[in-house]
Amino acid sequence: MSLIARDSGGGGSFTPVPPGMYLARCYRIIDLGTQRSDGQYGPKSLQKVMLQFEVHGEDDAGKSLTTAKGEAMSISKNFTLSLAEKATLRIDLQTWRGKNFTREELEGFELKNVLGAWAMLNVSKSIGNNGKEYTNIVTINSVPKQLREKLPTPSNKTAMFAIENPDMALFETFSNSLKLKIEASPEWQARSSKPSKLANPGVEFEDLDSDIPFN
Repeated sequence: MSLIARDSGGGGSFTPVPPGMYLARCYRIIDLGTQRSDGQYGPKSLQKVMLQFEVHGEDDAGKSLTTAKGEAMSISKNFTLSLAEKATLRIDLQTWRGKNFTREELEGFELKNVLGAWAMLNVSKSIGNNGKEYTNIVTINSVPKQLREKLPTPSNKTAMFAIENPDMALFETFSNSLKLKIEASPEWQARSSKPSKLANPGVEFEDLDSDIPFN
């Protein structure tokens, strides 16, 4: 099982992360399948993936970033599964690792490499076209050396969800809206008769664990 990029939690009440710069850890990667979006150039169907982070630290008032249950707050970001030059996933991975991809590295990247990796998240709020307020991850940056020397204790187990071989116990922990998004994908609807391909047809990519300085 793998999610390959080449050249976006559970139900119940949710406490949003306040705007700011925070230390965070990627604890979950979720395959969303092919999703349709309507942009200024018309509808598009693109393969999407969600990265979820647990956030550590305090807000501006010195209050610990935890939910009412005492758990670490979480925040997620959806990406098109692409390492094209202007793809957000490529941009965020490069600022996260602190250097650009080489030509050879762009031949493929296994997203499982970022599971458990620490990052600095720049979080902000924005108003959507529907008038609702959203909390967004603006940038993902590498962790300064002084912070890497004393990282907090992780709050969540790392996990990957792939439509081609779904962990249904993990699936049941997702919010209803996330379940519906996944279930609407053609990969999910076709999985019982034919396994979905998480990578588009083309070059087969290899793991780059030893080349990516996430730890």
